[in-house]
Amino acid sequence: MEITKEKKLEMLRSMLLTRRFEETLTELCKIEGKIPGMMILSTGQEAVGSGVCAALLPEDILISNHRSHSHLLAKGADPKALMAEIYGKRTGCNKGKSGTLHLAVPEVNALCTTTVVGGGLPIAVGTAFSQQYRKEKTVTACIFGDGAADEGSFHEALNLASLWSLPVIFVCENNLYAGAQRYEEHTRVNNIAERASAYAMPGETADGNDAPAVYEATRRARERAVSGEGPTLIECKTYRCRGHGESDHQHYQPKDEIAAWQAKCPIPRLRDEVLDRGWMTRQELEDLESRVREIVAEAVRFAEESPYPDPLDALEDVLVS
Repeated sequence: MEITKEKKLEMLRSMLLTRRFEETLTELCKIEGKIPGMMILSTGQEAVGSGVCAALLPEDILISNHRSHSHLLAKGADPKALMAEIYGKRTGCNKGKSGTLHLAVPEVNALCTTTVVGGGLPIAVGTAFSQQYRKEKTVTACIFGDGAADEGSFHEALNLASLWSLPVIFVCENNLYAGAQRYEEHTRVNNIAERASAYAMPGETADGNDAPAVYEATRRARERAVSGEGPTLIECKTYRCRGHGESDHQHYQPKDEIAAWQAKCPIPRLRDEVLDRGWMTRQELEDLESRVREIVAEAVRFAEESPYPDPLDALEDVLVS
């Protein structure tokens, strides 16, 4: 099936927005006291979130992990509310209570991100069960890293999702490093997607630097899920061009390896296709990039002008049973 012009432009825009958003965070993190907490970015991996979310409907649920900005922006999160939350401000999407690592944007059905490695997988099984129970024609997409595929929660989640034929799409964002540990040091199989066979579900390996390829894999998995055929495991092979966090100087990553993957950046790959096919002129591309810069600049202004939460706000949004 040919991917429409509109879908490819949507994916290009979300990748450009994520890249600018995170480039800005990189600069802000250099200013002492500006951004609280650890900063974990997705530079070089933008095609995964862009492709996955372009294949989802607004009603579909997204469960993400600690490297979530690209996923949330692609799902439609408000950049201003997201930036304010990263600043820890009251106007943030979680009222300044989550910061950058535990974000949730329920208005776009991005219900959870978690720093617990593999923690999102059983949650995704739970939300998919609720979708099946309610007979909804929606799915849950769960994005996690290659390190999470070695957690017990990964195996338990895939087993139960397969057993109950749940409408869940498991998306492994394989960026070759689990923290500072290289893929070959923690996993024996060449492709994580091979593990799907143990749970009688389809497993597919996609080029994680090709947003349309990720989109197509996710679209096929979604069609299977809503037709009652159960879950799919998609492995997106990509690369983390920055450190695990912004305080990580990447001493363990070979410089030539980083350079080689930077040359395969997903943004120019899709940008050049769009230009070559005449779907956008260079002036229109420049206008889009300018608009993206304005959106991010406005998000920073909004965050910096917003108040911090009142200490008493800690007593709100607390479930008591």
